[in-house]
Amino acid sequence: MIRAATVFTHRRPTETAPAIEALAQLAQEAGTVLRFDPEETAKHALEPAAWFELNAPVSKDVEICFALGGDGTMLHALRTYAGSGVPVFGVNYGEIGFLATVDRDQAQTGFQLAFAGDFEVLALPGISLTGVRGRWLAMNDASMHRQPGKRVADLEYAVGADEVGRLRCDGLVVATPAGSTGYNLANGGPVMAWGVEGFVVSFIAPHSLTARALVVAPDDELTIHNRSLEEPVDVTVDGRPVCTLGPDEQIAARFVNGQGTLAQVAGTTFYQRLREKFGRLATAT
Repeated sequence: MIRAATVFTHRRPTETAPAIEALAQLAQEAGTVLRFDPEETAKHALEPAAWFELNAPVSKDVEICFALGGDGTMLHALRTYAGSGVPVFGVNYGEIGFLATVDRDQAQTGFQLAFAGDFEVLALPGISLTGVRGRWLAMNDASMHRQPGKRVADLEYAVGADEVGRLRCDGLVVATPAGSTGYNLANGGPVMAWGVEGFVVSFIAPHSLTARALVVAPDDELTIHNRSLEEPVDVTVDGRPVCTLGPDEQIAARFVNGQGTLAQVAGTTFYQRLREKFGRLATAT
């Protein structure tokens, strides 16, 4: 039984309003409380109801999190509930929605499955990033970019005590298996099936004829060192800017298992999702 559920939505409330209504109806019938934080409460102009908890602080004391949006909303939900075991049930209101459980036209059916507990869960790894400016968790990827108008980045990367290479480039991407179909794929990096342990490093516009993506073993630490004498690089985590990496500064990345809990319709496979999501884009073009 779902006693309480968190709801996150993307920035266009008119698109997700019908889904909120459907969720409210099911919550009322099931005796479930839907929790909305202050941002979500204001976004949807929600009125008090017995099955709503409005302006609520985000709590891990829920049975499920509904994420109505694109992969950005999904990643926010997965980071919020990282390590808690709370499953994130996604309804795709974005472009690709690779992490979503169902598409928007299946929202009603999806919610019914969720309230019935008729779904599977998949544990997703993350990447822990540590540097002089802080610590972060990436569920999809972390990237280092040269700053607009500045010279190309000069990045050295090492695994453990071993320097692997040094490259002038526009940047690099470190991606989990779940994130390997994003920025990494656009860089020509390999797609890693969900369930594979380890993470991949690929390069953005490398100034080299020999630059190749690298898959790092799960127990190895990757270090990225900014070897530029003057130019800082920007660091983003799951598409969000988090800091700059100054000249001669470095950041370390480690694979961390079991961070996210992703809800899936029973029988869904990674390869089915890969075909449907990227095959659809190929057909559309």
